[in-house]
Amino acid sequence: MKYSNAKSKLDKLAQKSYSEFYRHPEYEAAVTHWLQSPQYEYPFFPENFLSDCLRLFTRKKESHKNKKLIAEEEVYYQPQLSFGYEDIPFPPPKNPNFTFIDLFAGIGGFRIAFQRLGGKCVFSSEWDKYAQKTYEANFGEVPFGDIREIDEKTIPEHDVLCAGFPCQPFSLAGVSKKNSLGKKHGFEDETQGTLFFNIAKVLECKKPKAFFLENVKNLLRHDKGKTFAVIEKTLKELGYVFNYKIVDAGAWVPQHRERIFLVGFNPDKVNISQKEILIPTTPQKSYRYPELKNLINDNVEGFTIGPGTWETLKRHKQHHAKNGNGFGYSLLTFPIKNGQVTRTISARYHKDGAEILIEQKNNRPRRLTIEEAMQLQGYNPKKFVFPVSKTQAYRQIGNSIAIPAVTDTAKEIAQFIKK
Repeated sequence: MKYSNAKSKLDKLAQKSYSEFYRHPEYEAAVTHWLQSPQYEYPFFPENFLSDCLRLFTRKKESHKNKKLIAEEEVYYQPQLSFGYEDIPFPPPKNPNFTFIDLFAGIGGFRIAFQRLGGKCVFSSEWDKYAQKTYEANFGEVPFGDIREIDEKTIPEHDVLCAGFPCQPFSLAGVSKKNSLGKKHGFEDETQGTLFFNIAKVLECKKPKAFFLENVKNLLRHDKGKTFAVIEKTLKELGYVFNYKIVDAGAWVPQHRERIFLVGFNPDKVNISQKEILIPTTPQKSYRYPELKNLINDNVEGFTIGPGTWETLKRHKQHHAKNGNGFGYSLLTFPIKNGQVTRTISARYHKDGAEILIEQKNNRPRRLTIEEAMQLQGYNPKKFVFPVSKTQAYRQIGNSIAIPAVTDTAKEIAQFIKK
């Protein structure tokens, strides 16, 4: 049975018999998670609905009038919970060799990396409703919402915890903006800064074999190093052996993107020392680097920035130049050289495209197309879909991870946990 058909069946069942559950904000998350992993119980999933789901997707025991029939030949009541996922771009692996969860999942960059290695995602969480739509369109699963509302005890057991937790409280731009508005940042930011401790709660409760956390490099220096010291202290108290590195994704994709990768292992479940925790800063020799000149199209319509935006960007650049700094827009000119990289694409790219503008002859510059922006993060534009507006797609790409860089570290993690 196809994923979409099975989901439709459950929708009808819930509408008819469980109207209260059907109206629950986490209904779709609970149902789509269960469809992919029916062996687990999920948050907010009523027991009576679970039993009816099992009854809906099972084969009833056949009755036999012939009393002489040998018992071993009878067809027993057995679950028929094998769903097909050919109607989604990134189906779960048929024969997974480890499990992981995807916290602060965004649009699923971590999931693509770990699924490529044979991992099965058994739980995902992402609060942004537009990112949830993109996630479901690609993986057939609606992530649960606010992780603060999830009881960590209800999260399934797993081997690896993945989390690209919110970086705004720690990024240079985020801290600067919050300071200008008189707002708190870092761990004092009650909405985002404390979300690391939700990760810690899951680690303490489920004690997975490993974790992989990602954030902006400024996390190391934030609040004169005090923020990262708290993170280190917390992870040590939880008993994890861990290592970290600043990784520039520009070694894998033509985009300068420095991020801190933090990888740890549970020594009770994995025999490993800190020195053995490898976080690659360059790809393997066999890796085929996607040259920027091959990703940028020279004849594109519909992405030219407006005259007001262009004049504003030029004024800003002139202002910064007078103050002796290099802030302002970045313009990509032709011919593009081998090995050339762009600036870091961010979640604000949709506003004016200032980080990466493309020159156009006899015209104002243009933004990257969605397909070009995707490839700077390692997404396949022929496979990955965005069922959202251009604005939301740009935001989601800018908030995501560079998949090839994450994949190489994920390989190192998978190598140890498979042992």
